[in-house]
Amino acid sequence: MFKEKTDISWVALTERLATAFKENAKAHDDHGGFVYDNYEVLKEHHYFSAMIPKALGGRGVSYKDMCECLKIIGKSCGSTALALSMHQHLIAASVWKYYQDGSNKVLLKNVAKHQLVLVSTGARDWLSSNGSLIKTEGGYLFSGKKHFASQSIAGDLIVTSGIYQDADKGNSVFHFGVPTNSFGVNILDDWDVMGMRSTGSQTLVFDKVFIPDSAISLQRPQGAYHGVWNVVIPVAMPLIMSAYVGIAESAFHDAVGIGKTYSRNQKHLNYIVGKAYNALIMAWTQWQYMVQQAGDLLFEPNHKTTIDILSLKTNVTEACISTVNQCMEMIGGQSFYKSHAIERMFRDVQAGHFHPLPKWDQYDFTGRELLSDYKNEK
Repeated sequence: MFKEKTDISWVALTERLATAFKENAKAHDDHGGFVYDNYEVLKEHHYFSAMIPKALGGRGVSYKDMCECLKIIGKSCGSTALALSMHQHLIAASVWKYYQDGSNKVLLKNVAKHQLVLVSTGARDWLSSNGSLIKTEGGYLFSGKKHFASQSIAGDLIVTSGIYQDADKGNSVFHFGVPTNSFGVNILDDWDVMGMRSTGSQTLVFDKVFIPDSAISLQRPQGAYHGVWNVVIPVAMPLIMSAYVGIAESAFHDAVGIGKTYSRNQKHLNYIVGKAYNALIMAWTQWQYMVQQAGDLLFEPNHKTTIDILSLKTNVTEACISTVNQCMEMIGGQSFYKSHAIERMFRDVQAGHFHPLPKWDQYDFTGRELLSDYKNEK
C-alpha cells in the first residue's frame, strides 16, 4: 500500500532482507539483545554508506528512498529500523553539508570504506545539552552521561556535545565526535525497557575523555536556539518516523487479515477497521510531507520548516499509536499475548513519544516560536 516511485533495486533488496528480519524479531525482543545479526547483513549490503554519494565511495541512494527502506524494515522489525535510522540521520546531515560546501569528505569516505556505525546522543543534546568540558593542552576533557544512545553497543563513532563554561563569554555548547573505543568511554548494560528492546540504546558514560581541538565541529550559546537545528531536525525526524510508520502499516495489515477470518461475532468490526485506516492515512500522509521537506538533502534551511517538522513528528507519532491501538481492538484479546506480533508493535510504537521533541515540549516550543514571530511582525 501507499507506493510511490522509488529505486526499485534498493526497495526490492530491503523487502527481501526484511523478510528474514521479521522471522527473528520476536527472539530479539524476548531476550532484549541487540540486532547484531541484522546489522551484519546490512553492512554486507552497504546500507551504512547507502546515502553517501558514489564519488565518496557510497551507493548514492536518495534520501527519499532511504526513508522508504526504513519503513519497510520497520514493518518487520521496529528495533532494527529505529537503530538504523539513528545512523542514517547523521549521514544525511553530513551529506547535506557536503552538498553545500564540500566538507565532511573524510568522515563520509571512512564510513563508506569501513561501514562505520555512527551513534547520536541527540535525545540529550537539545538546546541546553549536558556534560562538562574542561580545557587542557591541545583540547578538552569531557565528562558526562548520555541516555538513549541508540545502537551505542555496536557503534564506532559517537556524535555528541558538552558544555564549556567560560567566565567571560558564558556557557557554550561544543559539538564533536568521539570514537567509542576512546579511553574513558564506557557503555553501560542498562537497556532493559518496554519497547524497542533490541535497539542497543545503552547509556554512554564519559570520564575525562580527551577531545582534541580539531574535533570541535560547532560552538553555540547554551540554551539558545541555533541554526544548526534547521538542518538536523528536517533530516532526522522523517528518517526516524519511517520506522514507526512501518510498524503502523504492518499492524494494520496483520489485523485486517485476522479480522477477515475471525469467527467471533463483532458487529462493530467495520467501524474499527475504518477508524484504524483513517489513523494510518493520517500517519502516512503527514510522514510523506515530512520526507518531501528534506528535498533529497538539497533544501534551504529555515526556521518555519523546522517548526513544521517538529509538529508533524508529534502528529505522526500519535497517528501511528492510534493505528496500532485500533488494531489491537480489531483482533481482541489475542493481541495481548506476547506470541502475537501486534503485542510487540504496541510496545515498540510507544517510543515515538520520546524522540525530540516530546509532545508537551514540542507544543511549548512551537507556540513560543509562533508567538515570537507574530510579535516581530507587529
